[in-house]
Amino acid sequence: MRARIAAVAAHLPERTLTSAEVEARVDAASPAFRPHPTIVERMTGIRSRHVMDDDQQASDLAVAAARTALADRGLAADRLDLLVFGSASQDLVEPATAHIVAAKLGATCPVFDVKNACNSFLNGLQTADALIRTGQAERVLVCTGEAPSRAIRWSVRDRAQFVDAFAGYTLSDAGAAVVVEAASDGGIFYRDFAAVSAAWRVGTLPGGGSMHPRDPEYTYFSGDGRRLKDAFVGHGPEIFVNALTKTGLTWDDFAVIAVHQVTLPYLEILRSILGIPAEKLVVTLPEHGNMASASLPVQLATAIREGRCRPGDRVAMVGLAGGVSLGVTFVEL
Repeated sequence: MRARIAAVAAHLPERTLTSAEVEARVDAASPAFRPHPTIVERMTGIRSRHVMDDDQQASDLAVAAARTALADRGLAADRLDLLVFGSASQDLVEPATAHIVAAKLGATCPVFDVKNACNSFLNGLQTADALIRTGQAERVLVCTGEAPSRAIRWSVRDRAQFVDAFAGYTLSDAGAAVVVEAASDGGIFYRDFAAVSAAWRVGTLPGGGSMHPRDPEYTYFSGDGRRLKDAFVGHGPEIFVNALTKTGLTWDDFAVIAVHQVTLPYLEILRSILGIPAEKLVVTLPEHGNMASASLPVQLATAIREGRCRPGDRVAMVGLAGGVSLGVTFVEL
């Protein structure tokens, strides 16, 4: 039995924030520091990112995408066997945000969260695949709602703190969902995952856990983009190259290749190292920013909407996440 992606949908908040507006907001909130004009776009290639409304939650973004995916498949929420919320964001520490998503959708199936930074959605898809292949479910909704705009440090005291907070200025709110169903052929046909956990300190959002349960100072993204890039480049290529070797495929055998996108310079480095043809990428970063775990499903939804892939085509999803985690999934639509 295979796990087949039967529907894909994305939801992007209407409100946007340009990179120039990001710099202006940091400038206005930081009495002792002024960012260099255009630095955010020059360093990242991001022109704009999405920001959800103040009264919205991560679950709302997932629900909006899920409703579209279910409608496209002609399904009511009570037809689901399982709902997985795979996201780096969450509405609350407890309970699982999947419960809130299910309540808003009217789903009555079992639910749980999968959380692994920007690979959360890909690991949620991995879990759905495993449960379907072992006969524990026939239809699973995997969804994500990323709300990183709530954890960006706007007031910085100096250049060092600006650099530490810089990863947050790439981030964008977004939702996505896929319906995954049991099928006799097609679907997910290869998956592999790896971790370089010794590098977990490179990028963090420390607040809310047992280390820093209540200190507001730890509720902002903190990271070293250069060290994170070095960890990916130093440990990442093997898992992706092995995927091609084990399946006997080349990148040319895929209609599109979705790669998690942090900045355009890093995307080009990774593309070059892996030998991915530029025309196979779905480049969402300039207008949509770094959508965390929603990045891959939003790219897939975009490619389907633009007619770049259709039923029977192969697509690849290449995941990269803080921790550090790596993942690759090959799918026949």
